[in-house]
Amino acid sequence: MSYTIEFYNEAVKGEILEWPAGIRASFIRIAERMTDTGPNLGMPYTRAMGDGLFEIRAKGQEGIGRAMFCTLVGRRVVVLHGFIKKTEQTPAKDLDTARRRMKEVRP
Repeated sequence: MSYTIEFYNEAVKGEILEWPAGIRASFIRIAERMTDTGPNLGMPYTRAMGDGLFEIRAKGQEGIGRAMFCTLVGRRVVVLHGFIKKTEQTPAKDLDTARRRMKEVRP
């Protein structure tokens, strides 16, 4: 049974679709794979961030993108936040944004 991928809102979707072509293509390939086999792909594609929050690890020649997501009942994956990574560690403000949004979408 397949999974569906949703976005927290249109702004998140638009932000990710504006990523540089190589990073965006990597995100799309990983997302398509998730719809077929589920979100638990593991490294190097996805990684658990704790408390039900996960990240899609998109990589292209232009750099690295991260899309934070959670899963909901009914085989739904919700992309909560996306950003282009500029530092080694995930910025706290990006994690906070994703965690706050996850609390809003989860019952």
